[in-house]
Amino acid sequence: MFVIIGMVVVLACVIGGYLLEGGNLHVLWQPIELLIIFGSGIGSLLVGSPMKVNVAIGKNLVTVMTGKPKGKQDYLDILLVLFDLLSLARREGVIALESHVNKPDSSTIFTNRPSVLKNHHVLDFICDNFKAYTAASMEPHEFEALMDTDIDSHHEDALQAPTNLNRVADAFPALGIVAAVMGVVLTMGKLSEPPEVLGHSIGAALVGTFLGVLLSYGFFGPLAAIMGSLVQDTSIQLQVVKAAMNAFAMGWPPAMSLESARRAIPAHDRPGFDELEAILRESKKSSKG
Repeated sequence: MFVIIGMVVVLACVIGGYLLEGGNLHVLWQPIELLIIFGSGIGSLLVGSPMKVNVAIGKNLVTVMTGKPKGKQDYLDILLVLFDLLSLARREGVIALESHVNKPDSSTIFTNRPSVLKNHHVLDFICDNFKAYTAASMEPHEFEALMDTDIDSHHEDALQAPTNLNRVADAFPALGIVAAVMGVVLTMGKLSEPPEVLGHSIGAALVGTFLGVLLSYGFFGPLAAIMGSLVQDTSIQLQVVKAAMNAFAMGWPPAMSLESARRAIPAHDRPGFDELEAILRESKKSSKG
């Protein structure tokens, strides 16, 4: 929602300021210039990105426009899922986790927390690493290294979409100059026309530069930045899971493993120590009931 609001603010301020200065809005309406700049930008994206990255960019843009930002409740749901899994492993052994991590869609632990079940990055990370832990006898430092490899691989792969979109954003000012130069070339063929016609033609050419800069710094650059923030948010969530699982592998009880995970949560979303304890007590009561 804030992304859409921000775009509206950009357009309102730019166009509103232009109108307040007495500008003619009709002069800014240059669909051919927009076609040249926007079309060549999308074309350069198709040339410079594999199809899987272009698909990822499309999905990320939909998420940015319509998705809900990750917040405190998302982290709490992750902690509660981890607590249930670790408590089960503590009581019955890690082998008891197999039915849950092999089929999370039918697991009561995961289905009780839909936000985790829908977050396939976190879900896959939890399930894959518990499978590895139950299948092989690993030392805690070996388990930590395995999870670090998983996180690094995810981060590098997920960064391709915002990185490539940002390259297109950086290209828009230059593409705007291309459109402007083409407009000047067309103007050169109208030198015999009256000054009014020449003025309109030159103004239309300069709109190309204006559109290129606006698309770059007003829209696509910020979109690439917020897509990068989404990647960072997911990496932090994986770090939270890693902290709990690694602590458990070192022999910590579930409650203390969760405390390790709690401290990996960013301060603005981190639940307090007492708050988390109260939530865990309530969760225990609910599961017994």
